[in-house]
Amino acid sequence: MKVIITDYEYDSLLPEETVLKEHGIEMEAHQCQTEKEVIEACRYADGIISQYAPISRRVIEEMQQCQVIARYGIGYDSVDVQSASKKGIAVCNVTDYCIEEVSDHAVTLLLTLARKVSLLSNRVKNGGWDFNEAKPVARLTKQTLGLIGFGNIPRKVAAKASVFGLNVVVFDPFVTEAEGVTLVSFDELLTSSDFVSVHAPLNEKTKGMIDEAAFKKMKRNAVIINTARGPLIDEGALVEALRKREIAGAALDVMEQEPPVKDHPLLSMDNVIVTPHVAWYSEESEVELKTKAAKNTAAVLTGKKPAYLVNP
Repeated sequence: MKVIITDYEYDSLLPEETVLKEHGIEMEAHQCQTEKEVIEACRYADGIISQYAPISRRVIEEMQQCQVIARYGIGYDSVDVQSASKKGIAVCNVTDYCIEEVSDHAVTLLLTLARKVSLLSNRVKNGGWDFNEAKPVARLTKQTLGLIGFGNIPRKVAAKASVFGLNVVVFDPFVTEAEGVTLVSFDELLTSSDFVSVHAPLNEKTKGMIDEAAFKKMKRNAVIINTARGPLIDEGALVEALRKREIAGAALDVMEQEPPVKDHPLLSMDNVIVTPHVAWYSEESEVELKTKAAKNTAAVLTGKKPAYLVNP
């Protein structure tokens, strides 16, 4: 049996190779970016492991013997799950490899914006030394953090944010009760929150959910944080909201297009922080992700149920 890695941005594939080799499975690595490249590489694969490459309906239809599509990551919006299911192909993700890292990153972005650390650091590096340039800065205690989505990661964010005395409200239509937080409607979250942190999955219903209308409902002192998926936020609307001072700032680890174009207006704004889709990363989380993705693949190919299955 052969497993194709469609694309990757890691220095080593040793964890995957080790796991697959234990089961007598051959591994072949590519750097596919287009549907055509994926089809050419994976037409006769028994399984594939993918990072960002498009695993579309067209790609899946061309696969002759694929049994499993495993993703490096929690999200699986790059895979046409419906087409895979119709063809009897298991789709796997890894839901728990970076819970600590992403929640840490979200809280770090919140604190950096709240204390205007990035702004002040840049001012000092350019010869300034005046705390007044950060004004106004409000005390964190008793401010409100709104979490959009309440899965594993935002639950950790809530626990960590509570240490700073933040009041936490949550919008998640699939959660009916939660300890230590207040469940609210989407509109109530937008109007009441000083910090809005986005943790929803990306799908047809959530794409662009933070749009012009959403920004107009937010407080003028509010900031938005996104460590989930870039297209959850309408970036054109975000730029306008910042320019019109309808909100106070933004911190993004993900964007609609990655990497963004060099002249993207968000990159030149003092009240915006952008990091390169790194919230998931630590040395430990990378090894865990790669190992679990390979174990998912090997499990399916050896007739076992994988630990993480999107389409049971």
